Amino acid sequence: MKKITKVIITAALISTMNLTALAADIPGESLPENATYESMNITENLISPILCEVENGLGYGEANAKARQTIYNAVTSGQTNGYGYAHLMAIARNSIFQYRDIYLRPAFYKEIETQVQTVISDLITAVENGTLTYEEARKQSYIKILQWVNPTFTLEDMQGDFCYWDIPPIDSAYFNRARKLLLEAQTRRFTQ
Repeated sequence: MKKITKVIITAALISTMNLTALAADIPGESLPENATYESMNITENLISPILCEVENGLGYGEANAKARQTIYNAVTSGQTNGYGYAHLMAIARNSIFQYRDIYLRPAFYKEIETQVQTVISDLITAVENGTLTYEEARKQSYIKILQWVNPTFTLEDMQGDFCYWDIPPIDSAYFNRARKLLLEAQTRRFTQ
């Protein structure tokens, strides 16, 4: 009887560990601007297993389809605390895209994170010290990155309607890494 009890307890512990290992977080740098902490948590609870699959090679289209179905079912059954489909799917799409992009280009992400860290090091320090808010630093980091790519870029290139802006072409991963680094600095500030 003791052996059976040990086997059952061991199996339960192993299955709990496996479920814990299959949880993936939504990266803060991928959140849309209108996302709240609560909506992020709701989305994360719904699509965490899908994000794990993306980390292991599941394609964007299939992952997005699974997320759409999961979120649709949760919204229609009233399990989203009033958050709508579009709001939660924006969070899901962004996080799935980031997980997939990092899966496909891990070396690129590591390389540009190092580059961006150098370019915006003063902003990272300012956020960590509390002299700049995350939002102010985020806006300034975008401009610094654009000027790093094209030294002749000025704020005058961003006048008028968005479609007429003369912005240097750059991979969105640069801005993603800037947000990540600034969010990490903000976290360090509040945990010190």
